[in-house]
Amino acid sequence: MPEQSRSVTFKNVSKVYAGGVKAVDGVSLEIVGGSFVALVGPSGSGKSTLLKTVNRLVEPSAGEVLIGDASVAAEPPHLLRRRIGYVFQNIGLFPHMSVAQNVAIGLRLAGQRDTAARVAELLELVELDAALAERMPDALSGGQRQRVGVARALACSPGLLLMDEPFGALDPVTRDGLGKAIRALHDRMGLTTILVTHDMAEALLLADRVLVMAAGRIVADATPRDLLAGKAGAEADALVAVPREQAHRLAELGNPSILPGTGRGTAPAGRGGGGAPQRTRPAESPLHQPAAGPPPRPGEE
Repeated sequence: MPEQSRSVTFKNVSKVYAGGVKAVDGVSLEIVGGSFVALVGPSGSGKSTLLKTVNRLVEPSAGEVLIGDASVAAEPPHLLRRRIGYVFQNIGLFPHMSVAQNVAIGLRLAGQRDTAARVAELLELVELDAALAERMPDALSGGQRQRVGVARALACSPGLLLMDEPFGALDPVTRDGLGKAIRALHDRMGLTTILVTHDMAEALLLADRVLVMAAGRIVADATPRDLLAGKAGAEADALVAVPREQAHRLAELGNPSILPGTGRGTAPAGRGGGGAPQRTRPAESPLHQPAAGPPPRPGEE
């Protein structure tokens, strides 16, 4: 069983690099235990830097990060990281180790020697065939490698899962499937999950809460429903506009009567022969309905 999910608190956290470059600028917020939070924003906004202050891959220049009531600085980094699952875009599997050895690396570092049963359990958890355990990473597809990375991150039963652009290098179908799988694991295991992503649609569909960053600061903090309803400010609206516009364009492609870029079309002439231009509505989509929000997840209908 995973350890109890923990809250994550940032207290006036800043990170300044050489030359005075401020990557994170005085961030203060609390992430409630058991929640799924997405960090979004343009490149260079400070998303990944803020995330990495949690597992101390980045040490803040000022401020404090807490997991539960304890500062992350209260124990050596290597011990802290054993209690935190971490998945990132490049996956980072050891190429000279089998799938089973990669999954078990954290367990072995913690002193566990008989890992076969736990590895089998983890592979089943991430929906990988047990026969893959003895394969090398280069014999796997990109999606399979990322699932191995998730299994490795969960091996030591963390209550907290950090994900830094974990699906960025995957094709759209694999990316969508893995996103759904991660959300299901989050719910099943009662994790606290923080996801960094450039994909606003992904954030809206997976997270309970979306934090928008710009220039090192949190500029919006809202539920997916409120973001779609335009209640989170200009920076958030600009990010939501991208998937919304894509949804409109896809609707136009699917309805030849719609004039490109207008959402309107000309209906065929009727029996009266008028043939006057008439408005036609694009196909319905959650992104066409600002107040509707993302579709309900299982159990929320």
